[in-house]
Amino acid sequence: MIYFSKLRWQNLLSTGNQMTEVHLDRSKSTLILGENGAGKSTILDALSYVLYGKAFRNINKPQLVNSMTNKNLLVECEFLVGKNAFLVKRGMRPNLFEIYQNGVLLNQNSSNKDYQDHFEKQILKLSFKSFSQIVVLGSANYLPFMQLPAHGRREVIEDLLDIQIFSTMNTLLKEKIIENRNELHESDHKINLVENKIELAEKHIVSLRTNNDELIKAKQGMIDELEDRVAETEAVIQTVSDNILSLSAQIEDHDKVSKRKLKLRQMETDLETKIRKFKKEISFFHDHDNCPTCRQGIDHGFKEEWINNRTNKTSEIEGAMAEIEKQMENIETRLNEIADINTQITSYNTQITGHNADIRSWQNSIKTLNAEIDSIRNNTLAIDTSTDDVDVFKNDLKNIKVRKEELTHHRSVLEVAGVLLKDTGIKTKIIKQYVPVMNKLINKYLAAMDFFVQFELDENFNETIKSRHRDDFSYASFSEGEKMRIDLSLMFTWRAIAKLRNSASTNLLLMDEVFDSSLDVGGTEEFMKILEGLTQDTNTFVISHKGDQLYDKFHSVIKFEKHKNFSRIAA
Repeated sequence: MIYFSKLRWQNLLSTGNQMTEVHLDRSKSTLILGENGAGKSTILDALSYVLYGKAFRNINKPQLVNSMTNKNLLVECEFLVGKNAFLVKRGMRPNLFEIYQNGVLLNQNSSNKDYQDHFEKQILKLSFKSFSQIVVLGSANYLPFMQLPAHGRREVIEDLLDIQIFSTMNTLLKEKIIENRNELHESDHKINLVENKIELAEKHIVSLRTNNDELIKAKQGMIDELEDRVAETEAVIQTVSDNILSLSAQIEDHDKVSKRKLKLRQMETDLETKIRKFKKEISFFHDHDNCPTCRQGIDHGFKEEWINNRTNKTSEIEGAMAEIEKQMENIETRLNEIADINTQITSYNTQITGHNADIRSWQNSIKTLNAEIDSIRNNTLAIDTSTDDVDVFKNDLKNIKVRKEELTHHRSVLEVAGVLLKDTGIKTKIIKQYVPVMNKLINKYLAAMDFFVQFELDENFNETIKSRHRDDFSYASFSEGEKMRIDLSLMFTWRAIAKLRNSASTNLLLMDEVFDSSLDVGGTEEFMKILEGLTQDTNTFVISHKGDQLYDKFHSVIKFEKHKNFSRIAA
């Protein structure tokens, strides 16, 4: 279980140099209030940034730095995992990313990406997607579980059930299978090589036992044949090399085309930015007759001229973007052609490699035959030596075949393991055990919020929803308030499952404007009952504009305010 205790930040968004600190475990429930722009939701981005290096809301990373101070962004978070205390520090301008375990800085020799990967998989054991399903529910960037694609739903459930290890094992297994396949291919190659050696050695022995002159003549004939093969193959290599040169000449524009593609992408991005700017200005003049700053009327003619000007420029840009799209299509076509040619070049290079291997083999055979001819002429003891070589080769062949049998058996074991580790294997069996528990919890929370439907997820996390009259519904057919009840029920279910599995379980629950969107008065009351019924080790933070309605329903209240253009917690 991850037990969050403190979160601190400075120079983040509208927060200045003064460090803002929130004790995450001080109260069972905390209401966060404040005017628009006071910095209420900054706590979401602070927690997301320190854990995952990005904002929770749709905010570009560089924009997280306060625009007035423009430096020294720093976020710190303290939490426990089991008996280990962790402190994470992350910042920009200057960049900083440090993880302390029990006061000791963890090794930072690896790259930032590897350091983050280790942090998520080995310490948090909680992906960002699961984080946004069971820790933070934000109206700005929250994608409900029911709106996730199939693979996204599976990723969340695998996090909750702590069965990602099987995916990791499957990845390692694939590497083992490739290694096994390569070793088997190598064994076959060695067997063929040794068998060829045995065959050559035995032929050599027979040759030595015949008339020396006939042997020399025969071996010389073999040498001539091999030299002809070498010459013919070298000619083939030359032809293939010429083909490679010809094909390479056809793709000399590869770098130029790739750079052109990047340039067009940048132009397209710049034009899209201008269109959004113009449309925003057009919308402003359509919707405003008075200047919002000085409160004076805007001249109608000026408005019309401005709107027409921006409309014309928008049309011009859209035309330019259409032309860019055409150019991009031509570039993609050319890049595909280049890829096809590169494939041909790779194929030709493979052919050359094979031919060179043949030439080396034939040249070695020629060298061997020449040595044998010399041996026939100079040494009558070669027969005994060749006989000993054959015995050694046969012993080597026996050992290689034994190793091949071991590899073949190991391959069978790996194939069985592969079947078990597929999505349809062990993971599906584990998921099958938990689906009924999940459905029971979902319907329990739905009923607690006075939403009486029968909600069921199958093993592929597709929903079936029936009313009291057994009418079938889909998630999309419900109102926003009903969808919110379903989303909240799922979120509470995932938290319960995580606690049951002790996988992605955490004490922290952050909710942004849940009461301000789709929950009516009745839904709000029932939701508060559920919050109050959560276990004592759950610390809930709710960000809301409904302070007057909810103030007395929480154990503590934090109010954010603007002071000299900076956000801070009100005294």
